[in-house]
Amino acid sequence: MPTIVHFEIPSDNVEKSRKFYSELFGWNIEKWTGPESMPEGMEYWTVTTTDDKGNKAIGGGLMKRQNPQQQGITNYIDVRSVDEYATKVERLGGRVVVPKMPVKRMGYFAVCLDTENNTFGIWETNSDAK
Repeated sequence: MPTIVHFEIPSDNVEKSRKFYSELFGWNIEKWTGPESMPEGMEYWTVTTTDDKGNKAIGGGLMKRQNPQQQGITNYIDVRSVDEYATKVERLGGRVVVPKMPVKRMGYFAVCLDTENNTFGIWETNSDAK
């Protein structure tokens, strides 16, 4: 069953947000040096969370807000096929607002709106992504 596997927090002031979430929840937030698939000039920080027993929990990311419409935290849901689920989103009355995009050697994602204009992402793990 598809489940939330990642979240992203947009921020106008990344350092301020990093300090806030680190101090509030004890999250470890470190600059990501991942694949070269990030758009030029875009910086990304990985967020590592743990449960109350210290076990690794859902991870996320913190990034500079890309546009004024990028509001709120976006949850990414793991699916077997971004193409299949993007079609389902639209058939059920939602919209795909960021079409399928690769994250080199990791997978594919798309960003969608549900029928109430809530943002969510769909994620397909695929190490062959280019």
